Amino acid sequence: MTRLTGRALRLTVFVGEHDTWHHKPLYSEIVHRAHAAGLAGASVFHGIEGYGASSLIHTSRLLSLSEDLPVAVVIVDTEERVRAFLPQLDELVSEGLVTIDDCEVIRYIGRDDKPSESDGKGKK
Repeated sequence: MTRLTGRALRLTVFVGEHDTWHHKPLYSEIVHRAHAAGLAGASVFHGIEGYGASSLIHTSRLLSLSEDLPVAVVIVDTEERVRAFLPQLDELVSEGLVTIDDCEVIRYIGRDDKPSESDGKGKK
């Protein structure tokens, strides 16, 4: 059971959809390592347009030749756990942007958690 409420950090990693780590999509490797590290959650968001260090605009528009669209991997957990994960990103991300923001988690309860009788939804 995982419970996370209150102050947390949001770690966002911006990379290209075609960035790889050992012939595997980089975003997927980041998610799998976050999972193995026991972080509370990670999601990958596919961008439709953007640019980064190269200053080339990548877009999903039909007439564009660009195919390396932006991808954002967002991870949320306690400050201690997020900061402990940073050395893995140093190993994985050679070109990209990593940001850390303070955030507040309203409610996160692991999927294996069942409501208790005290909240009116559980059974005894």
